[in-house]
Amino acid sequence: MYKKYFKRIIDFLLSFIIIVLFTPFFIIIAMCIKLEDDGPIFYLGDRIGKNRKKFRMIKFRSMKVDAPDIRNEDGSTYNSSIDSRVTKVGKFLRETSLDEIPQVFNVIKGDMSLLGPRASTWDALQSFQYDEIDKMNVRPGISGFTQAYYRNGLTKREKRLKDSWYANNVNFLLDIKIFFKTISTVVKREGLYNNERIDSKLKQEVKS
Repeated sequence: MYKKYFKRIIDFLLSFIIIVLFTPFFIIIAMCIKLEDDGPIFYLGDRIGKNRKKFRMIKFRSMKVDAPDIRNEDGSTYNSSIDSRVTKVGKFLRETSLDEIPQVFNVIKGDMSLLGPRASTWDALQSFQYDEIDKMNVRPGISGFTQAYYRNGLTKREKRLKDSWYANNVNFLLDIKIFFKTISTVVKREGLYNNERIDSKLKQEVKS
């Protein structure tokens, strides 16, 4: 009952409230992004939605205009504390997770949920293994099980497997736990970067 009906109702109502309350902050953030490098305010990316439906996810832009797409060996996005592609405003937005807030418009539209698996890029659709595809049986979320408990501390396959587990076990109590864990993770800034070891090595090389 919760998964089929109430979750969507809660998503819509809470997203509407967030939009009303955060509108002044949206305007301030948009102005800061524009003032730094005069590029687009939002980043739009093609993502895999529920039942493999393609949709465009919206975020505040955190990278410089025309920044190259850098991936790790497993195909996951390179994420570093010393990434020169990220703007000063963008680094702050990422570390506070404010870059994700515009996705509430995706939630209102019905493409996403407040809580659910991390939305995979559309070009990754054919790379899913048989035991990972259940992830796509539910709407992707702004936050979710892997983001809250592991953030960038897992490989791409590990994330997909845990997201598939969530999709098959979603319930109200689980979502409540994820909600509060998300707040804790964001406040403590846990697991922000998936390339911390590389960052540390580069910093040592620079010092020497």
